[in-house]
Amino acid sequence: QVQLVESGGGLVQPGGSLTLSCEVSGGIFSNHAMAWFRQAPGKQRERVAAINWRGTDTAYADSVKGRFTISREGAKNTVYLQMNSLNVDDTAVYYCAADFYSEWASPAYWGRGTQVTVSS
Repeated sequence: QVQLVESGGGLVQPGGSLTLSCEVSGGIFSNHAMAWFRQAPGKQRERVAAINWRGTDTAYADSVKGRFTISREGAKNTVYLQMNSLNVDDTAVYYCAADFYSEWASPAYWGRGTQVTVSS
């Protein structure tokens, strides 16, 4: 059974940093692309970052480019999202997703999400 479990969310002050983790079980990690999405209250879900299965190609939303970094670690079946220079607009529930074909309009697998709140 495939499971994606996010962790690392919490409350952080503006300008601060957080690193989110998403551990993947079920044997898919080595050949699936991974992505992080977020959804703020009253807003549509937004894809913020993606990484291919090899870890060689990444892509970012303009809103986070230069501040967020996605990476993956095969030995731990884990994808990370390093978030720096956080601001209140980054407040959202963050989800990780996995898909063999990088079909991010409808990924095959989702995690349950972790809350990130940026507030003073």
